[in-house]
Amino acid sequence: MLIVRKGLQADLPNVLELIKELAVFEKAPSEVEVNLAEMIDWFETDLLFDFFVLEKNTVTIGMALFYYKYSTWKGKCLFLEDLIVTENERNNGYGKLLFDAVVNTAKCEKVRRMEWQVLAWNITAIGFYQKYKSQFDAEWINCKLIDSQIQSL
Repeated sequence: MLIVRKGLQADLPNVLELIKELAVFEKAPSEVEVNLAEMIDWFETDLLFDFFVLEKNTVTIGMALFYYKYSTWKGKCLFLEDLIVTENERNNGYGKLLFDAVVNTAKCEKVRRMEWQVLAWNITAIGFYQKYKSQFDAEWINCKLIDSQIQSL
């Protein structure tokens, strides 16, 4: 039995494991710095993110983590940070269930834009998002400062 539902604090250990699995898939396993205590605090106290989990026979096999952001041009927006289905359960349509749950949230919350990123080499994910007639932005360049850079400024 498949169930997509809103995530709870009790789901965070499984979510963190999926995040680590995604980091390995994206060839960046050492980049995961967040720990479970931080995730619990940021979820329960600071309300920084929300998520859906996908369960198959009560086992968490996927998740979609998102948060709200604000655009000076558009207003309230939703950013899909990660959509993950564990490797042995991919290509079964489960990503669609999670993505659709986030899209429905965007509709209900009346956001004016839903955004996410996809790695240029992840052809499978790009194909998945193309099915939704997603706009791929070639104009904007992603920029970031990492923790050590922020601290040195």
